[in-house]
Amino acid sequence: MRIPQGRAYDEVRVGDEFDYVLTITEAHLVTAAGLFGDFNPLHVDETFASQSRFGGRILHGPFTSAFVAAPVGIYFAGTAIAYLEHYCRFLAPVKPGDTLQAIWTVTDMADKPKFQGGVIGLSCVCSNQQGVEVATASGKIMVAAREATQGAYDE
Repeated sequence: MRIPQGRAYDEVRVGDEFDYVLTITEAHLVTAAGLFGDFNPLHVDETFASQSRFGGRILHGPFTSAFVAAPVGIYFAGTAIAYLEHYCRFLAPVKPGDTLQAIWTVTDMADKPKFQGGVIGLSCVCSNQQGVEVATASGKIMVAAREATQGAYDE
C-alpha cells in the first residue's frame, strides 16, 4: 500500500506557508457538542444564543483549535514523527456558515540528527470569510527527513 507523502523536514524552509479552508456547518456544531459533551446553550440553543452578545450559536473553542491544527497533519502526512506543542488563542466567535482559512507559516527549524529529521516551529492565523481573525496558533512538530521515510510504507 502506498500512503501519500507530505513534506519532509529537508523539504521545508523558514517562511514556507500552507493553508486549509473549511465552511463550518450545522453538522460541525452538533458533532462538536456530542464529541465534547458540551451542551452549553451558546452552542445548541438558537433562542438562547440569539439573545447573547454573539447573536446566535457559536462553535466550540476546541473544535476551532482542531480545525486550525488539521492542516499541520495534512502537510506533514507520513513524515510527522510527533506533534509536540499546540497553542491556540480565540479572538472572535465562529458561527455556522463561516468559511475559515487557517494559514500556517514555518517560523524556525532545529535539526535533530538522532531522529533523522528535526523540529519545525509554526505559527498560524485563522480568519473568516470577512477577513476577521478568529484565532491564532503556534505549534511544534517533529518531522522525518525524506531519506528516513523512503520505503516506510511500501509493501
